[in-house]
Amino acid sequence: MSDRKGLAKNSLNAFESTVMGIAGTAPAFSVAVTTATIVAAVGVLSVGSILYCGLVMFGIMLAFIHLSKITPHAGAAYAWVGHVFGRKWGFFAGWGLLVASTFFMVSATIPAATSTLLLIAPEQVENTTWVTFTAAVWLTVVTIVVTTGIKHASYAQLILTGLETAVIFALIGGAFHQYWGNPAHPPSLIWFSPFSFTPQLFATGALTAIFFYWGWDVTMNLSEEAYEGTASKGAFWAMVNLILFFIIMMIVVLIVLTNEEIAQANTNVLFAVATKLFPSPWNYLAVLSTILSTIGTIETQILQFSRSMFAMARDQMLPQRYAGIHAEWQTPWVATLVIWALGVLLLFSSSYMPSVKQILESSILAIGFQICFYMSLTGFACAWHYRNKLQQGMGNAISYVLWPLLAALFMVFIAIYSIPTFDLVTNVMGIGGILIGFLPLMLNHQRRAH
Repeated sequence: MSDRKGLAKNSLNAFESTVMGIAGTAPAFSVAVTTATIVAAVGVLSVGSILYCGLVMFGIMLAFIHLSKITPHAGAAYAWVGHVFGRKWGFFAGWGLLVASTFFMVSATIPAATSTLLLIAPEQVENTTWVTFTAAVWLTVVTIVVTTGIKHASYAQLILTGLETAVIFALIGGAFHQYWGNPAHPPSLIWFSPFSFTPQLFATGALTAIFFYWGWDVTMNLSEEAYEGTASKGAFWAMVNLILFFIIMMIVVLIVLTNEEIAQANTNVLFAVATKLFPSPWNYLAVLSTILSTIGTIETQILQFSRSMFAMARDQMLPQRYAGIHAEWQTPWVATLVIWALGVLLLFSSSYMPSVKQILESSILAIGFQICFYMSLTGFACAWHYRNKLQQGMGNAISYVLWPLLAALFMVFIAIYSIPTFDLVTNVMGIGGILIGFLPLMLNHQRRAH
């Protein structure tokens, strides 16, 4: 079933890498699922939160791009942090991603399931059992596509993202045409002003805003399967597009919907927008867009998890059985099956929680903590590795050291700030998920000692 041929090299070009990066953040999914949360936290300042967190994430993106010059690596953050700070720190950077991706199987597949049920069985949308079962079906289907080859995954992603983009552009056009002259929230420069925030307000919005952007780094995990240099180009253009997109979509939501309508829509904000813009059944295209976006991000997260686990196992930081490559498809099929099994297990375990909403909120917040953890390590690694660039001109100093360093420090601040605000379940998922990494690390140390 497997051999040591390795991953399928030279499979992705710059355009495909960019699409993977955009799809990794799941634009429609992120807006649909997290808008209600961020608006409840900071109101119209959501626009500013997304802008400034986008600039923070841009600094982390620069760190990934510069560190990738060391060597293209499927492990990305794991490999480069390990190269700079040592294998144990690298392990925990990789482990943070693995844990976040595992929780994401809950926070992504549940919206896919609720959107699907909204189309085919609206009366079951709040039925946790039906939602869980539908989520497991989606997870299984996407896993099959990902396992059968990176080109299959790429083609599927191009189709999904293309259809999603068409619907989103229709929503943007309709919103500005119908509501710019009579908005629910009158647009103002205050939305963007950094002086509108208190430190507490900014930190509150930032933890959710960072979740909007997570996932673009899948392009770096696919760097061994891309043409030389295209992963970095994909990451750059994905980030530029995402910052613009999220700002525009947040403005769209605010000019179309009142605060009460946003809160009532919960995880179906795009459907609420579409319902005010287009007559039925055309408004259901927004639901379809959310489904397509969610399926796309499930795919990229499976890719990211499997490549990271494969790379860690290949380097003997995890049991080598997880480094199995399918002889025909040239995909890390063992690691892919692991994320599928963990996702299904978590889905059915979390179905015993009181409501779908609680499952979603706990997993999203926990993921936010883990994103801050492994991405901040990457930012610090870049700043330290390239510290000599401080003497090589202002441009190099900012790009290689200062911007990644400030972004990393910001993420540490957000992570520390968030801990007292989390409930027990979220803290156990967020901090406990990372601390569990000591167990496989010790077991691996014992295994290698013998």
